[in-house]
Amino acid sequence: MAKVTVILALAAGPGFPDGSPDHRYEIDLALDGAGRPDPVAWVGDPAPWRARRIAPGVAPEQGDVQHDPDHGWYIRFFGRAAEGPDAPETRFDCGPDPVRPGEYVTVTEPDGAQFAYRVVGVG
Repeated sequence: MAKVTVILALAAGPGFPDGSPDHRYEIDLALDGAGRPDPVAWVGDPAPWRARRIAPGVAPEQGDVQHDPDHGWYIRFFGRAAEGPDAPETRFDCGPDPVRPGEYVTVTEPDGAQFAYRVVGVG
């Protein structure tokens, strides 16, 4: 299982109707044969899958990728509310398409705000 780093750039969302290439996520994922995040690889990998949120004027926020079979993929950011079932999550949904440049990912923040991110790099 080889992980790749997926780079997402903000395409549109509340306060950013035209997007912002300065607002990004860098997420380490293993992709399955169809190019989608692989939950089997995630379960079998003893190492955390790294995630970073990058925004202008603030230090990058570090976290890791998590998967729940019932609710999908999300990012747990270090230094936020205590771990537990009520900890805030940043969910991401790749939709039915493979994760590749030009495709879109929906990111839902803990407050429920949804943003469209465009895949700008996979490598």
